[in-house]
Amino acid sequence: MKLNFNLALSVLASFLIMKTTAQNVPVPAPAQSQPILIANATAHLGNGQVLENSYIAFENGKITFVGNMAVGKAFTGHQVIDAVGKHVYPGFIAPDTELGLQEIEAVRATQDASEIGSMNANIRSIIAYNTDSEVTPTVRSMGVLMAEITPSGGRIPGQSSVVMLDAWNWEDAAYATDFAMHVVWPNASRYNWREGRVEKNEDFANQLRELEDFFKQAKAYGENPTLAEKNLRFEAMQGLFDGTKKLFLHTNSATGMQEAVLFAERFQLKPTIVGGRDAWMVTGFLKEHDVPVIFATTQQLPSREDEDIDQPFKTPAMLQAAGLRWCFAHEGFWKQRNLAYQAGQAVGFGLAYEDAVKALTSSTADILGIGKTVGTIEIGKDATLFISEGDALDMRTSKVERAFIQGRDINLDNKQDMLYRRFQQKYKGK
Repeated sequence: MKLNFNLALSVLASFLIMKTTAQNVPVPAPAQSQPILIANATAHLGNGQVLENSYIAFENGKITFVGNMAVGKAFTGHQVIDAVGKHVYPGFIAPDTELGLQEIEAVRATQDASEIGSMNANIRSIIAYNTDSEVTPTVRSMGVLMAEITPSGGRIPGQSSVVMLDAWNWEDAAYATDFAMHVVWPNASRYNWREGRVEKNEDFANQLRELEDFFKQAKAYGENPTLAEKNLRFEAMQGLFDGTKKLFLHTNSATGMQEAVLFAERFQLKPTIVGGRDAWMVTGFLKEHDVPVIFATTQQLPSREDEDIDQPFKTPAMLQAAGLRWCFAHEGFWKQRNLAYQAGQAVGFGLAYEDAVKALTSSTADILGIGKTVGTIEIGKDATLFISEGDALDMRTSKVERAFIQGRDINLDNKQDMLYRRFQQKYKGK
């Protein structure tokens, strides 16, 4: 009886959340119907270049012109947006996030980021992506226009996809589907919460063995054409071995990164490190093996007592100086609204400003494999960009005024702004 009562409560909570959520989510924008020209802005192109007094034109969702106002080109029939004194950026891209897979952290019925089991290679995050999430508009209003939706849980959580953050359903949102397989690398040590100390992981050897056995079986499965029955987990793994999928290895320790990279190379795979807290310790190794890093630990304290207190803040500058391919990420899902401030803080600790912009745009796009169509403001690429009244990396001045995804003029309203207006009016004059 108790089980049925709890189940009924869960179903009721899910129904109420779904019923109220869509009411606070703006209607997705229609396709671009008129050519648009953004004039007189300072354009951060996402490739390290800055264009003052820029002219940026786009039509049918594609950028058709990027240049200076002195060119004197006529833009007949264009809707002109005068952005004098403002800044234009390529849309920021949030990698490795559960955005759209979680809604309320304290309500289990709104969480759909993980599955039961350990080796869930067949899991596809894209089909669970919720385009009616109230969280997404709050993220989008901060310039994050695309995201890599990533599952969690287990040793192999499954496959991630890149989505556009304005769509009616997951099919409309999908930009790069099932392009990466995620593996959580075992840790040689673990934290004992009961005793408050770090201790040896006694299962480490077994965890490594299980992972290697799974990869060997998956590879052998693909090499055997006479199998009578399909194994969905092994089927999903075949993209790694034929080069159509990327391998993303989640680990933070220096030793873990080295072990994970060498493991991948034994299977002739080129991995990407996700997390990378200690990447500054092994930059030479990562550079030698040409391993990209999705760095997700800027705004936090150092992990060791003998490290500099500002080590996480200055790590991005060290990765850049070492010549690594890397980009910013942010842990969590609703926290993606603060993704740009990861970069802004790193600028204060030695990272060049335009390199910080690249690590939110073109570098992320290249690592995710979508750099040919998005990530920079260039002729022929998607018109996925936004206009900010001030510096988009500075929380004191960032104010996104207009945003476009493939040329579509996105509604930037969201629940937080709606609540602000409501209670501002309620207490006005009191």
